[in-house]
Amino acid sequence: MRKICFLWMMLAFFLLPVGAAEEESLSAKDNEKRVEVTDTLFVRHLFNSTMFKHNSTDSLIRARHKRTFFHQVGNVFTRFFREFNTTDSSYIEDQHYNYTVMLQNTNTYEIYTLRNKEGQSITFAPDPSWRLGPYLGWRWVFLGYTFDLKHINANNSHTNKKEFDLSLYSSLLGVDLFWRQTGNDYHVKRMNLGEHINCNAMRKAPFGGFKSSIKGLNLYYIFNHRRFSYPAAYAQSTVQRRSAGSMLLGIGYTQHKLEVDWDKFTQLVDDRLNQGVPPGEQAKIDSSLMFSQVKYSDINVSCGYAYNWVFAKNWLFNASLSVGLAYNQSTSDTESEHFDIMNFRFRNVNLDGIGRFGVVWNNTRWYAGMSTIIHSYNYRKSQFSTNNSFGSVNLYFGVNFGRKRNH
Repeated sequence: MRKICFLWMMLAFFLLPVGAAEEESLSAKDNEKRVEVTDTLFVRHLFNSTMFKHNSTDSLIRARHKRTFFHQVGNVFTRFFREFNTTDSSYIEDQHYNYTVMLQNTNTYEIYTLRNKEGQSITFAPDPSWRLGPYLGWRWVFLGYTFDLKHINANNSHTNKKEFDLSLYSSLLGVDLFWRQTGNDYHVKRMNLGEHINCNAMRKAPFGGFKSSIKGLNLYYIFNHRRFSYPAAYAQSTVQRRSAGSMLLGIGYTQHKLEVDWDKFTQLVDDRLNQGVPPGEQAKIDSSLMFSQVKYSDINVSCGYAYNWVFAKNWLFNASLSVGLAYNQSTSDTESEHFDIMNFRFRNVNLDGIGRFGVVWNNTRWYAGMSTIIHSYNYRKSQFSTNNSFGSVNLYFGVNFGRKRNH
């Protein structure tokens, strides 16, 4: 009996630590659960878990927070930038490739006409330039350079002619940037000094005393940009599949500068028209036309219409015309005017115009076409007026490569 009691006491002695360990383990687990519960309650209390419930009061507070002024402004800008590439796929097909190589021939021309109140007029025009060069494009960005093949000789006296033109077309907006500085290769295209004076001898007479420069930009908005694509006609970054048109609304700003050496021009008139002519019948230019320099700025708001005609598969013809009301600010050697609301004059308002025409064949892999862009600006004063028109004709051929993943 004593041996049995002794064995039970020894067994209890050995099992007691194990039981204590198990009890300690269970209590530790309970403590961990309590900590987890406590932490969860703390997190829920701190962050208010009901705010993640769809119909909770806090979710309504967060929804109202999203409708604050800054969130609304951000949403407007987000939607606006998305519109740049939002199109109707049944009318406009996106380009299938990322890159392109293109060879382009560019022919530029310009013409200036000066008139006075007596009805006399003189038209100057430079020799047209003929340029050729390669371009490399990534989606809608084109970089390249064209060489003036007509004046390629570095020692040629015509090399001071400078020109920069950049046009960016998206489905929503378009931008034209340009800067032109003429050389000294002008000639007299036509001249009128009165009905009784024959000015045929002045036609095509070279004249190096005329200088001009123009710089500016045009920005326009395309209303029906989901179905009408300017890039399809002038950037080849999309393909127009169905005919569509759109109204255009634009603004523009240009700076013009004209200089004429009238002493040199008078000498040219005497040499060509007044040799052997009696003094009373000699050709004379009215003094109202003899300004030495004119500078003026042109601010315009334009409205127009453009149409893409898909007349055959992969073929497109585009025509667009915008007419703008322009306000002229001038500074010449005889007058000085500065624009403000108080001295606004309707006589300073004139009409400007921009025309675009293009024919394109594009099967998304190969493309070729021709485009023409024409700018026309008018400036009128009581003593004289000027009209400046310039533009370019582009012939191009290219191939796309680097197919996009989704095509």
